[in-house]
Amino acid sequence: MERYNVAVVGALGAVGSEMIKTLEGRDFPVANFIPMDVESLAGKTVKYRGAEVAVRAAAPGAFGDVDIALFSAGAEASEVLAPAAAAEGAVVIDNSSQWRMDPEVPLVVPEVNPGDLDWHKGIIANPNCSTIQMLVAAKPIHDAFRIKRIVVATYQAVSGTGAAAIAELRNQAVQFARGEPLAVSVYPRQILFNALPHIDVFLDGGYTKEEMKMVHETHKILDPAIAVSPTAVRIGVVRGHSEAVNIETEKPFTLEAVRELLRAAPGVKLMDDPANLVYPTALDCDGRDEVFVGRLRVDPTVPHGLSMWVVSDNLRKGAALNAVQIAETLAAKGLRPKKV
Repeated sequence: MERYNVAVVGALGAVGSEMIKTLEGRDFPVANFIPMDVESLAGKTVKYRGAEVAVRAAAPGAFGDVDIALFSAGAEASEVLAPAAAAEGAVVIDNSSQWRMDPEVPLVVPEVNPGDLDWHKGIIANPNCSTIQMLVAAKPIHDAFRIKRIVVATYQAVSGTGAAAIAELRNQAVQFARGEPLAVSVYPRQILFNALPHIDVFLDGGYTKEEMKMVHETHKILDPAIAVSPTAVRIGVVRGHSEAVNIETEKPFTLEAVRELLRAAPGVKLMDDPANLVYPTALDCDGRDEVFVGRLRVDPTVPHGLSMWVVSDNLRKGAALNAVQIAETLAAKGLRPKKV
């Protein structure tokens, strides 16, 4: 088996830490593990397979011994470092938004469009978390019945914003229990016991940047002919994004046919017996790799309408796992390590 020198850029962050756990948990064939982060954190250590490994400063010139670089360092850093890493011979799998809509960069969900990896030029983009889980569930339905339109409302966990947002939610819970005023800084409004229809900045037309990511990424990954109408909402949950997805297909379907497709679909876990309280929640997906789907029902208000509830761990399938799966797919396609 080929073994690869793998770097995780942003190794001390939440997604970087999850990438490390995922490499370990899936037993990816790592020859040398190279954690990287900003220069001020160089020399700190992270644990990999029980050993403490020193963090290297992420900078141009630091990637000469790297085969695969998993990036979770933000768009600004990726804009500079990803081309540098690729020029030094690494294949970059980038979790930021920097390269997602670049026509020269494939945007990949391995269960959906693995063939796009064949035309990468050294940089591969990891899609937005909310897009990933929706399309893993939508792909088998689209293949069988051709999706015309998707209307989706997301209910996104605070971990999608980062560690400061998790701390703010927990602090507000403590302050509420003590009867103290709730401090608000990360979000524009209180997040505890609340739902904010505001993720990222508002754009012309009233949609947010997060919502338009779901539109554009669906078109690039799955099919540009699908009409997508999204509403993205932040809720007071630590981990796990939920989505109410309404689909209109071109061809007629039966619910049992859809269930059979989803049962067989890679990466999907069907939980669809609501009469016995079997349906997915954010707590069900915490720490899990699958995209959970339930509450399947016919929407009688449109021809060939389907409604479903889709839940996934945003730090795993929505970020770290998808990136590692891209690396696994590259390895299966015959990526050759340059150094071991």
